[in-house]
Amino acid sequence: MKHFLIPLFVLNTFSAFAQDKVQWHDVTQWGVEGRGWVDQERSKWFDRFPAKAEKTVTKSVWGLSRHSAGMMVRFKTDANAIHAKWKVTSPRLGMAHMPPSGVSGLDLYARDAKGKWRWAAATRPSKQEMQSTLLRGIKPGLREYALYLPLYNGAESLEVGVPEGAKFERLAPRKAKPLIFYGTSITHGACASRPGITHPAILGRRLEIPVINIGFSGNGRMHEAVGKLMAEVDAACYVIDCLPNMDAAMVMERCVPLVKLLRKARPDTPIVLVEDRRFANSWLIPGKSKFHDDNHAALRKAYDQLQGAGVKRLHYLGGDALLGDDFEGTTDASHPNDLGFIRQADAFEPVLRKALESNKH
Repeated sequence: MKHFLIPLFVLNTFSAFAQDKVQWHDVTQWGVEGRGWVDQERSKWFDRFPAKAEKTVTKSVWGLSRHSAGMMVRFKTDANAIHAKWKVTSPRLGMAHMPPSGVSGLDLYARDAKGKWRWAAATRPSKQEMQSTLLRGIKPGLREYALYLPLYNGAESLEVGVPEGAKFERLAPRKAKPLIFYGTSITHGACASRPGITHPAILGRRLEIPVINIGFSGNGRMHEAVGKLMAEVDAACYVIDCLPNMDAAMVMERCVPLVKLLRKARPDTPIVLVEDRRFANSWLIPGKSKFHDDNHAALRKAYDQLQGAGVKRLHYLGGDALLGDDFEGTTDASHPNDLGFIRQADAFEPVLRKALESNKH
């Protein structure tokens, strides 16, 4: 008869709920950041767009907007253990090039004694409805936590649990103007190993600012209907990062009208135009390299045209260095791995700091 050893961390997870009498807190009772258009009806509570958008955006964009990408809930607790239970809308928990931990999982961060955000725990989803111990044996102290929601799946529900008797403070979404990232599958989060390692999430922590992620896999194409929805939100900055889903002709057709739409609605809000990253193997494939050259030239031409028309507070981020120069920043030549997302955050940060500083004057 064979005997199998069960790892200690698995035993600890199985026994956690038996050891603790858990007090559960439904996050819909105090709200998540990244859920824009907060005063409008939604088909599901964790949808990124309001219900009215179904009539104006494309079918694909609407379906993808029901993923909880970019959403994050904050709380404070002195608990020595933190649990979570959540349910996702789709049985597709992972993808061939992106693990379930990023597609359907949760990602926990905590502030240290100096106030810096530090990673704390992630999950490994194996079914649509999960209950998991995020951390046990936490050292004493009241501290702030941030819990990121799944990137490429929708959320039906989310509750945070702590042992009965532990202090638990619900932190409402910050009222500061958010960064809005409009983009492609890369903005959406492909292929992050966990939700908190995407560049919008990293930048939200570094800049201490709420983030709204409206990245749509394969469908970030500077749509006018999406621009109109963006204009409804009084943002700290609009980031337009759609080129990976577009060609030069589409950029020339849509970029200037989109920026003018936003500028008319929000005269003073900074806007950042972002070139697409280069495929990591484009140095070997002339057709890919030309695609990027043409796209970059088209965006630069649109930028120059807008500047010539007097559009102010318009910023530009080149794409050549977004993923580094060693070609190690992707999962599949196109989508960033975790290293690629960190490098993108490093490239975005100074441009966004400059844009946000301009908004103060």
